[in-house]
Amino acid sequence: MSTAFSELEDQNSETGKAQQSLQSPASAPPEAIVTQIMLGCLGSQVLYVPAKLGIADLLADGPKSVEELATATDTHAPSLYRVLRAAASLGVFTEQENRVFALNANAQTLRSNVPNSLRDIMIFMGEDWHWQVWGKTLYSVRTGKAAWAEMHGKDVFGYFKDKPEELEIFNRAMTSLSALATKAVIEAYDFSGINTLIDIAGGHGRLLTEILEANPSLSGVLFDLPHVIEGARENVAKTNAADRVEFVSGDFFVSVPAGGDAYIMKHIIHDWDDERALTILRNIKQAMNPDGRVLLVESVIAEGNAQDFGKLMDIEMLVSPGGKERTAAEYEELFERAGFRMTRIVPTKSAYSVIEAVAAK
Repeated sequence: MSTAFSELEDQNSETGKAQQSLQSPASAPPEAIVTQIMLGCLGSQVLYVPAKLGIADLLADGPKSVEELATATDTHAPSLYRVLRAAASLGVFTEQENRVFALNANAQTLRSNVPNSLRDIMIFMGEDWHWQVWGKTLYSVRTGKAAWAEMHGKDVFGYFKDKPEELEIFNRAMTSLSALATKAVIEAYDFSGINTLIDIAGGHGRLLTEILEANPSLSGVLFDLPHVIEGARENVAKTNAADRVEFVSGDFFVSVPAGGDAYIMKHIIHDWDDERALTILRNIKQAMNPDGRVLLVESVIAEGNAQDFGKLMDIEMLVSPGGKERTAAEYEELFERAGFRMTRIVPTKSAYSVIEAVAAK
């Protein structure tokens, strides 16, 4: 067992203890606990609706009545009230007298363009073309295949090719996820000693540009599909690192840019089953400098029965792209099969870790 794997087991043990303390009290009857879980799908929609309507943005300058909110969003006031009342019961928004609603700390996360905003992610999770896929989870369990293709006739990435509005929702959600992880990754991982950092499937470039801004001597390459790169140029141009970013388009199943000291991928390997993940990693190994390294920003599934973000996201991977979240041991094995040696797992102050590997000698 590697040192990195042993250290992660210790970390997960402590995390599990903390998470268990947040679970329903032991005195709650089992039927109450299971019922709360059962109704979780309704809770998602109760947050999706105000996120989509921009309710939190409308409340940014102070409380408003449900009638004012309904007028501003062109919705049915009695029905909007019922949704906001349910959201407030879950701790998101506060209902005051006379059906007036106000922001609270949790509702602030549904505002646009604020630190740690979840609005774009919530919209992506709640859109009907995404939401309906979850209803076919049993199909995935019976067949081992992604339910997305069963639902839509195409895999996730094929579906988005001719759906520009849906693709924009997806890209905005992924950019938001980058925002949640980026600061934590920069604080936790030492990028010194790297001259060229290549971000594989880096989307709009949020992760890469913020790493470059925090490390002025570093240069970067943003690599993604051609249509993604075109959308990224404008975003990167607004950053202080724009003059240190090179844009390259292509398909990581075929090849990746050569000559990198480090190759970083955030939420990419978890999209794919082991065989396709191995193809990506082997292409990186062939392209990188001899002393280069691979950095995966992913959740690492904890052992045991504690609540774990990664275990729920693993179901999203199962039904949507057909990938998987992995344990430390599974990452270690995956790297070995691709010709790498996992050197360490660096936890961050987020749900994600930086999983580092170098070429096996």
